[in-house]
Amino acid sequence: MNKHTFEGNWKQLKGKIKEEWGKLTDDDLDVIAGKRDQLAGRLQERYGMAKDAAEKRIEEFEKRQATATRP
Repeated sequence: MNKHTFEGNWKQLKGKIKEEWGKLTDDDLDVIAGKRDQLAGRLQERYGMAKDAAEKRIEEFEKRQATATRP
């Protein structure tokens, strides 16, 4: 999933992101607003992850979402 796809699908992804990372608040999601780097930063803050760990988790999440939406 590229940057534009992530931002373009933000409304659909918000609920799934909240399921995946329950410590993120609605305010966090409003601030993130589809920006992948903002999501990584919030994961670092809320979960105490290193930057590379947050990026890896996001990549894994994106792969699962791409697989789930394929016909």
